[in-house]
Amino acid sequence: MNYIIRNAVKTDISTILSLCSEHAVYERIPFSPENKADKLSKLLFNDKPYGFCLIAECEGKAVGYATYSFEFSTWDSEMYVHMDCLYLQENFRGYGIGEALVKRIAQNASENNIRLLQWHTPPFNERAIKFYKRIGATSREKVRFYLNEGAIKQLIQN
Repeated sequence: MNYIIRNAVKTDISTILSLCSEHAVYERIPFSPENKADKLSKLLFNDKPYGFCLIAECEGKAVGYATYSFEFSTWDSEMYVHMDCLYLQENFRGYGIGEALVKRIAQNASENNIRLLQWHTPPFNERAIKFYKRIGATSREKVRFYLNEGAIKQLIQN
């Protein structure tokens, strides 16, 4: 299968949001693209972006994406790359495209002298877990917690 991996550009916002929506359905998480185009554009496409996005294309059609950002680890006392999202449409899985996306992120990490790449996936995503193990990834058990806007406000008011 012929495909390309390219850096997303500002005009890809609607495509990224569409892929995010598909990704959320796949991971069984509610998602609304409402009011996100401008916010996402400001985060990804400014002088000092907070994150980066790659687009996988087959025959000129976006079939997947990956997003990542540079973070730091207190325990390791160094920077790492956090891959926030990796998603491919069902018909394009198993052709090496996901691995190409991860390789591109790993290459970027290496070029920035970063020695660690991290991400997470739901425990039910067995196909992804097999893929990640196949490319040499290891895992650690953790429970991820969230405070939404309402909970944040309540916490700081108490």
